[in-house]
Parts: sequence; structure tokens; C-alpha cells
Amino acid sequence: MSELRFDDRVAVVTGAGRGVGRAHAMLLAAKGARVVVADIGGGLSGTGASAEPAETVAAEIRAAGGSAVACHASVAEQDSAARIVDTALQSFGRVDIVVNNAGIHDPALFGDLTAGQFQRMIDVHYLGTVFVTQAAWPHMVAAGYGRVVNTVSEAMLGGITQLSSYGAAKGAVFGLTRNLATEGLPSGIRVNAIAPRAFTRLSAAHSETLAAEMSMPMDVMDQINASMPPDLCAPAAAFLAHESCALNGEVLQTGMGGVARIAVVCAKGISSPSISVEEIADRIGEVMDVSDGYVAETAGTQL
Repeated sequence: MSELRFDDRVAVVTGAGRGVGRAHAMLLAAKGARVVVADIGGGLSGTGASAEPAETVAAEIRAAGGSAVACHASVAEQDSAARIVDTALQSFGRVDIVVNNAGIHDPALFGDLTAGQFQRMIDVHYLGTVFVTQAAWPHMVAAGYGRVVNTVSEAMLGGITQLSSYGAAKGAVFGLTRNLATEGLPSGIRVNAIAPRAFTRLSAAHSETLAAEMSMPMDVMDQINASMPPDLCAPAAAFLAHESCALNGEVLQTGMGGVARIAVVCAKGISSPSISVEEIADRIGEVMDVSDGYVAETAGTQL
């Protein structure tokens, strides 16, 4: 296969000043995209701001011969998020790709989380994705083309403690991804997501807790973390951002050198004209059996 290039394409990457977002921005730029490096430069829990992370990455891209500008606006406020897209329009005259990567992390047990902590997760992960995408959407519709790559997490599937606020916000992004995939297709817009497996400052904050829950020595956890550089997540995001990608409404788990589909499976279940509590209890094995299940699809995926 010939190289997948992004020449003449303009990409907005949020949270691009560090970690996975930086890897996305660097790879897209290396493949010819003009990139808006958007990052407010805040702390892990969403407080503070610094222009340095975005400026540094944009400078790295330019030093390597690419084209990039920095933007320090927050995704969590509608007007501010719109300025990110405006930066693309003013600097490069168009917007073809939006990679919604900006995120925060504030793990705690459910009973200890405040309403404010839940709200910050929704503001950044979910509404941040909504606001940036909504600002770019009419321009993509007018062009008859667009690629949106959102960021979800395996945390939305459960299984790890202290991530109820984070995982729930990512679940909202999953729902948004699926619905926008259906709505955008008639306008030539495809919307997908990645679920990164990467060791970043966000995951580092939860690393010791996770090791303890898994009864894993920290030296073993450190080895696992070392196998998850953010750069290994960027190829899947770039694929989903490319014009040749036919996927729509899909989630690709990516990292550690692997890529796999995450899908919602609907079981065949049972059916009865007079279903009762007792029948459900008696036949719960059939209800839960997914061997004859099917994957819930959105419109448009063509392989």
C-alpha cells in the first residue's frame, strides 16, 4: 500500500501539548497535514494554564519542516472551543480533521467524588468534544467532507475502581461518536474514536492504585508502562482521520503495538408474549448468551 498522506489537509488536535495528543499532532504533520496544536496547558485535574506545551509542540513541528500553529484556548467553554477552530480557519483557511483528545484525570472512589469533580469531567471530556466538533461541523458540512476522531477509554466499560467520573464521561463521548456517525454520513463526514492504551501523566496518576488492585509489584507495572509509549496510539488515530478510511461509528483500541475493535454486541435473547420475572430468571443463561449475537452498527462502515 502507498503511504497515507495528509497533504493539503488541515487538522485540529486538542490536548496536543503532551502525551497522546502530541503524538497525534506530530504524526499528522509528518504526513503533510497543517496542524492546529490546541492545548490550554492545565494540570491533571483541569486547573491552571500555560502556553508552553502547545507552543513547544508547534515549534517542534515547524523545526521538522511541517506546518503548525499553537492555540491555548480551553475546550471546556463554547466560545473558547470555537476559537480553536477559528485558528484553523484564519491560519490555513479550512478544517478537514478534528481529533478530540483533550482530557483530565481526577481519580477517586465514587462516594468521595464531589458534584464539581463529576462536572469537570463532563465539561472537558464530553462537552469539550461537543464544542470543538460543533464549531467545525458547519465547515465540514459545507465542504461535503470531514473526519472526526474522538477519544474514549476502556474505563467506560468498567472494571477499575476510582474511575466512575472519568469512565462515565468517556461513555458519553462514545454515545456522541455513534450518533454523530449516523448524522454526519450524508455530508461526507465520518466519526470514529480510539481508546488509547498509553502511559502518560494521566495514567501515571492511577498507576500505583491499579498495581495494588491487581496485586502486581510496581516493578512489573513499570515494565508494562514502559511498553505503552503514546506514539504507538497515533497510527490508529491517523488512519481514522484519513480520507481513505471507510469506518464510521467505530472504536479502535490502540496502543502497545496493537489495534482491535471495541464493539457493542446485542444478544439474541428470549422472546415471549407474556414474559414474566420468573421466566427471565429461569432463562437468564439464554438472555446472556452472546454466541449468536450481532454487532450494533451505525450507517456507513464499508470494508
